[in-house]
Amino acid sequence: MRTLFGPAFVLTAAFFWFSGSPVMGQSSSSVRITVESSVDADDRPRARDMGIAPGILAPGPLNAITDVEGVRVGHVTMVRGDSVNTGATAILAHGGNLYQDRVPAGFFQGNGYGKFAGTTQIIELGEIETPIILTNTLSVAQGMEAAIAWTLDQEDNERVRSVNAVVGETNDGFLNDIRGRHLKAETIRMAIEMARTGPVQEGSVGAGRGTVSFGWKGGIGTSSRQLPDELGSYTLGALVQANYGGILRVDGVPVGEELDQYFMRDVVDRGDADGSIIVVLATDAPLSDRNLERLAARAMLAIGRTGSPATNGSGDYIIAFSTAQEVRRGPQRSPSAGLPNARLSPFFQAAVEATEEAILNALFKATTVEGHRGRVESIDIEAVQEIMRRYGHNVN
Repeated sequence: MRTLFGPAFVLTAAFFWFSGSPVMGQSSSSVRITVESSVDADDRPRARDMGIAPGILAPGPLNAITDVEGVRVGHVTMVRGDSVNTGATAILAHGGNLYQDRVPAGFFQGNGYGKFAGTTQIIELGEIETPIILTNTLSVAQGMEAAIAWTLDQEDNERVRSVNAVVGETNDGFLNDIRGRHLKAETIRMAIEMARTGPVQEGSVGAGRGTVSFGWKGGIGTSSRQLPDELGSYTLGALVQANYGGILRVDGVPVGEELDQYFMRDVVDRGDADGSIIVVLATDAPLSDRNLERLAARAMLAIGRTGSPATNGSGDYIIAFSTAQEVRRGPQRSPSAGLPNARLSPFFQAAVEATEEAILNALFKATTVEGHRGRVESIDIEAVQEIMRRYGHNVN
């Protein structure tokens, strides 16, 4: 559903319940927030719908980062004609006061051509105190402003004098008039306010509206893995903002080469594998910040499995956090050290599997977008299915 915001302006927020009330002080005549409901996106399958299921571990019920209890996700998507295609995605570790009830976190940088605000404090202190915001390259400052304002407005934060806002980005400048800096802090804040548990919308939505992956339309994707009872029944979820390239492989199959669209196709580097990917990992397992950093590093293996060489012009960033009560930090808390190192390997496997599937979901669910400097087509699902069959995969 599309909603007018001034002349020929579309602003939608994707979330998990309907609200017809005005937002952020705007009158209902100037802005309305509605559930993003693209029929085309709903018609496109996720990887598992096609029988493509990387790895050996089972997904959670929603196969989404929100399978980790308490985790919330919200999107705000901005579209204006063909020139503006951008947005923001917010991930909240839980529904309480994130500043007073902080979660441990780890951060990993692959190739570092990008911006990820708030990471030095995560590296130093090993914790998150705000929502995680994903947006475009030139809207990081507005994302920080949104996260700071929201945090200061929370009950019991009246004496707070410092806020470490966590904001990552990818560059959507091909499909979006990025220099126009159309996203404002109050718009990005909608993604935080509307964040909910439950199913997560994927594809050309939120921070994934203007992204491109492997030459096709990229977007937001998510997935999860459930460890078996013998390993604690813990859940791990991944959410990605996919805007990068390389030589696409789908569960090991060289789909990019088969479709004749891949990096260095003519033995020339045109920068088509540049770009960025942000991965957010969440788990309910009690992991220390040090082991969450180790967990985050493993997601790079999944990025490589999908065909990225992490080029000179890429920004590859992963942040991981735990929602477990026993490792949270706060004025009245004495967090435990978490699970021992020897129990981490299954989580590493889960992180690789969930990240890989989340990337595929971002690619498969994304819809074609006509943008600022041209049109980016969604990947041909039927062609992918045919290639997978030829390589011996039993796809739907």
